[in-house]
Amino acid sequence: MKVAIEALSGSQLCSTRALRYDPIKITRPSRLKAPLKPLALSSCLNTSFNLNHEYQEREKLSPLQPEDENPQSFKLPVVIRHSATVSRCFWDGKELKFVSVDGIDGFSLWDFSLQYEDWLRKLGEVCRAAVRNFLLPREVSANYLEYVKWKFLHRVFSSALQVLATQAMFRAIGIGYSRSLPSAAAVNWVLKDGLGRLSRCIYTASLASAFDTNLKRVRFSTSILFSLSIGIELLTPAFPQYFLLLATIANIARQISLACHLATGSAVHRSFAISDNLGEVSAKAQIQTVCFDNVGLLLAATLNILLRNNQRLLAALPFVVYPIFSAIDLFGIYQGLRHVHLQTLTKDRLELIINIFIKPGYVPSPAEVSDREGIDFLWSKGRELLPIRIGGLNLEKKMPKLCLMTMRSLKDEDFYFICMESLNNGSRIKDHGILLCLREGARTEDLITGLLQACYIRNKLLRDKISLENVLEARVSSNSLPIEWVTLMEESRRFVRDNLGRLKDQMSGLGWICQNILLSTQEQARYSFVADG
Repeated sequence: MKVAIEALSGSQLCSTRALRYDPIKITRPSRLKAPLKPLALSSCLNTSFNLNHEYQEREKLSPLQPEDENPQSFKLPVVIRHSATVSRCFWDGKELKFVSVDGIDGFSLWDFSLQYEDWLRKLGEVCRAAVRNFLLPREVSANYLEYVKWKFLHRVFSSALQVLATQAMFRAIGIGYSRSLPSAAAVNWVLKDGLGRLSRCIYTASLASAFDTNLKRVRFSTSILFSLSIGIELLTPAFPQYFLLLATIANIARQISLACHLATGSAVHRSFAISDNLGEVSAKAQIQTVCFDNVGLLLAATLNILLRNNQRLLAALPFVVYPIFSAIDLFGIYQGLRHVHLQTLTKDRLELIINIFIKPGYVPSPAEVSDREGIDFLWSKGRELLPIRIGGLNLEKKMPKLCLMTMRSLKDEDFYFICMESLNNGSRIKDHGILLCLREGARTEDLITGLLQACYIRNKLLRDKISLENVLEARVSSNSLPIEWVTLMEESRRFVRDNLGRLKDQMSGLGWICQNILLSTQEQARYSFVADG
């Protein structure tokens, strides 16, 4: 059991939340009487132990040793916390002793009767500390507790639904009836599991990079898929002749959701670990899952016991609770993901940071970016004007002349280029976008520089519609770069040169991981520069 030892300075013994003792009960030799006044514990002992100045003054007024005792005895400036007890080191002239300063040692039945409320409160604090140490890591970010609360809601109702779905599938294959065929049921079960695992491998291989770049979106989407799989399993008793088909579809969805959960779990846990205690956070997450799932199992068992005498209601129970439980489950997942503040940078996350940096003029924290980006559903993408894309040239569409002129002006020292690209065949603003194309060997700093310049260009074009119209018209009617585009590029380069260092310093100070930018497979496309001899 861990023992925490902290030294108490003689001049200042204070902390953010000091512990007050009024008065202090100390266990000493039998001829000393301890006061019976109530104790006042104002802070839980799960943090570092400190005493305030009032405690020092009371020590002066009530010395530990009478005048006739050994003058060589004295107190040591060391307090030891061991489990739920707190003791201070004391030298009685012959040996080292530990004197209780929390009033736990040497209590009697009379003391307990006088201090019942105080002891009851202490018992509650000890129980809360024990539960906290069992379920929660020692050092995590401030948003972790909110995440665990919503995780509890999600796991309880998800576990209850899984129990009801399993019961439904057992009824569908005839377990418990005399006409059941165990061998056929076993074959069907193995077949559906095999197809589910195969689909899981295919899904994981096809979306490997999306687990990093679109973590919240993928995780919530697969959670919806998992909820639908439970609904399909609940339908198997109604259509027993299609058991294998329904069970296989449900298991495929379940395996895909499981693959996403395992792939993204480490990134979620890393966002909460603040002292390189990723292993502890992951271990506590498993404990939480087991405990919360058992609560859900208890909930499902309670519902079955209450309706055991009415088979009709028992059969209809899954269809009644499924929409309610699944809605609560998905709501808990959604709210929990909102409290996951990722410090890693993706293209979308970095673009959001830069847009705030350009307009309001400051760098947002991971918590603020998490609130702004939300879950980022697929259907909410691409609604902004002049969207910025990182990647290679789109060879399937006609290349704008502005892009040709930009590539023609490239030099050996350039590690990226920015140009307009056509999204559709129309001539309106919403039919165009901005392309940031990176060169082979480009570093993370080049990516940040290019995206900062592209965001500035877009902001400038949207504010100055005249320049935007001139650029769009010149892209097809001129054999050289339009003067508006050249002027805008020079202005954007000056802005980047003046503000890039400040942007990076503020991002690093807020905890953003700037050493690497997570990009999808399409965003990792690069071009090579070939100098003509």
